[in-house]
Amino acid sequence: MRSKSHYHFIMHKPYGYLSQFKLPGNRKKKLLGDLYEFPKRTMAVGRLDEDSEGLLLLTTDGKLSHHICSSGIEKEYYVEVDGEIDEEALEQLRNGVEIGLQGERYRTKPCMVKSLPPLLDIPMEYRKIRDQKHGSTSWLSIILSEGKFRQVRKMTAAVGYPTLRLIRIRIGNTLLEIEPGIVIETDHFDL
Repeated sequence: MRSKSHYHFIMHKPYGYLSQFKLPGNRKKKLLGDLYEFPKRTMAVGRLDEDSEGLLLLTTDGKLSHHICSSGIEKEYYVEVDGEIDEEALEQLRNGVEIGLQGERYRTKPCMVKSLPPLLDIPMEYRKIRDQKHGSTSWLSIILSEGKFRQVRKMTAAVGYPTLRLIRIRIGNTLLEIEPGIVIETDHFDL
């Protein structure tokens, strides 16, 4: 559907795709345009790196994209980390941790973090993350109001629990409710 002269899309970005439509040079990577024929001038609102998956909003409205990225709208991630995370590490994440950002040290804003039970019902294409002989894992919910480059991965690594899997499940009030690779055209985002 169209909202005035702009298009808006909700997508479940699968693992292994870049949040881009073009790459300079002849590099062979999976891109969003391989999944759906988007109109010209479509842009991803924020990014998910190639190894991350989940909710991605796309629009042809640059002002809306800027508003979502810069206005402190909450983004929620389900994160599988290496090891049995302890309360001390959870508290450090909640209070903000120092990470590297563009060659400088950056302290993340306080955020909401809680432990989750193992997530067995989240769809996943076949890929091996790890098996039990390499130790246990933990699942977390992390809710941020900012979005720096690879922030969640850097945060969990800073407290000693590297991220194994990262899934964005919510932006504002828009929830991830579709299967990987699916794109839905919408007339607005629920923020």
